[in-house]
Amino acid sequence: MIAGLALDLAYDGRCIASGLDVDIPRGCITAIVGPNACGKSTLLRALSRLLAPHAGQVILDGKDIRRYRARELARKLGLLPQSCLAPPGIRVADLVARGRYPHLSPARQWSDADEAALCQAMADTGVTDLAERAVDDLSGGQRQRVWLAMALAQQTPVLLLDEPTTFLDIAHQLDLLALCRKLNRENGQTLVMVLHDLNQAARYADRLIAMRAGTILASGPPREVLTPALVERLFGIRCIVMPDPVDGSPLVIPLHTTPA
Repeated sequence: MIAGLALDLAYDGRCIASGLDVDIPRGCITAIVGPNACGKSTLLRALSRLLAPHAGQVILDGKDIRRYRARELARKLGLLPQSCLAPPGIRVADLVARGRYPHLSPARQWSDADEAALCQAMADTGVTDLAERAVDDLSGGQRQRVWLAMALAQQTPVLLLDEPTTFLDIAHQLDLLALCRKLNRENGQTLVMVLHDLNQAARYADRLIAMRAGTILASGPPREVLTPALVERLFGIRCIVMPDPVDGSPLVIPLHTTPA
């Protein structure tokens, strides 16, 4: 589906990661976890073509991602970046509708199918009642759900989400993650998410990619990746890992910070 091969990633000449090999399985939810500034978002940007690697390549459906035309790529891969800016004064419904632009052309104008996709995305993210509001007037959590609605309206087989639970209270975090699981289980959508909460990642993702200092320390099912030793390597904290009483996924219970 999508893979990164021997990726060297850098900003302004500063190396962020070197020699990364990443394989994102089709039809799975993959969560990228790790401490701040470890390269999680940088990797996601490279997978979405927002950041060109200094070396290596990203392959999407057997083809170098650089060879896709912009509109063609936008029909295959959707992205919710970490920071989004809306045009001043734009209504919620109009912003979400922009998710349908890759499907439109002079020969294909707005249709009932586009309207249905728009309405479904807004309903799924709980922003239907905000349709006529200006995005500028919304709270951070509301804006985050509106941007997610735009990404969902795009209806791509692959969806990349960079810290999608940012600004959301715990109830909306769980609603969003449950929606991601529903999209995956019912529609077969492949999702890649950058998450900070290890327990949410373990409960909702099929696979984890654990990163530190631009290096992938482990990848695989949560039960294999989230061990006390791995958590200590990632964050420098001791912990207990036990089965979650709800679903049996790994539950990380921090103890204290390892002395320097």
